[in-house]
Amino acid sequence: MATFYLILVIILFFLAISDLIVGVSNDAVNFLNSAVGARASTFRVIMFVAALGVLAGATFSSGMMEVARKGIFHPEYFYFSEIIIIFLAVMITDVILLDTFNTYGMPTSTTVSIVFELLGAAVAISTIKVMTDPNTAMQVHDYINSGKALAIVSGILLSVVIAFSAGAIAQYFSRMFFSFDYEKRMRKFGPIWGGIGIVAITYFMLIKGVKGASFMSESMVAFVTENTGTIMLGSLVGWTLLMYLLNRVLKINILQVLVLVGTFALAMAFAGNDLVNFIGVPLAGYNSYEIFMESGANADDLLMNGLAGQVATPTILLLLAGVIMVVTLYTSKKAKSVVKTSLDLGRQD
Repeated sequence: MATFYLILVIILFFLAISDLIVGVSNDAVNFLNSAVGARASTFRVIMFVAALGVLAGATFSSGMMEVARKGIFHPEYFYFSEIIIIFLAVMITDVILLDTFNTYGMPTSTTVSIVFELLGAAVAISTIKVMTDPNTAMQVHDYINSGKALAIVSGILLSVVIAFSAGAIAQYFSRMFFSFDYEKRMRKFGPIWGGIGIVAITYFMLIKGVKGASFMSESMVAFVTENTGTIMLGSLVGWTLLMYLLNRVLKINILQVLVLVGTFALAMAFAGNDLVNFIGVPLAGYNSYEIFMESGANADDLLMNGLAGQVATPTILLLLAGVIMVVTLYTSKKAKSVVKTSLDLGRQD
């Protein structure tokens, strides 16, 4: 039976590669459409900046992998033979679902997809367990990590409200500062505005993302956390001076630079957050297989208590996933189709 489960784990990793390809094709719109629509630079430059962001973000996603292993259900209540089927069902469904959306050029949320696929698969297996075991005192809801699942779903819904509000406020002040007497105001306020914008991006990329970085030691994380104020102040001064020099000396449009930096940050956030949607489940399956092999127990008798702990994701696996995403970003026609759909929706004509 060990060979059978090894084959299932290998299938999970093949599905992970497929999911990376269809997932990037779907999510490329999230970090490309603003820069492409604003024509902040050539398409080649925008793609290069996004690719760098994806590679950087991949190494910051280690802390997010816990969602797939224990964020939706309680793994300690499932046997190895059950949990590996859950992961396999989730991956097959995710690949088919995302590829279907991509084929028709429709962007969808990979996070919502994976969360509800995990929830649906766990509920299905839990229902079977309850119905086939007359001696069990547990109900279906006991198997589900209701609090965490509700927090994730609420976070998804809340993010829509926050994104809308923050976007509207940022747009209002941008237009207020620069819409009238554009050239004069850009020379006067542009460097400060650019510095503040990039510092805000730096805060979320570095300060908030450092805890999930697979290559960061505990001492480095502690240093960044303890010196947040100093880092932010230094960044504000440095970026403002750089924006001033770019605008006055090289005559570069500061807002275009800001859009490109934002594209890098969005691509990094996408990779850091959404990589769990693509490889989190296969990695959880691999961790389950390791626990199974070390235990020497029967697959139908081994409860997956080991998945409830903390497991670090190897940096090399994250980088390999990042490389696959970058190659897909450059080569996928479906990615360009999804971006085109988003841009077409924003056209006045």
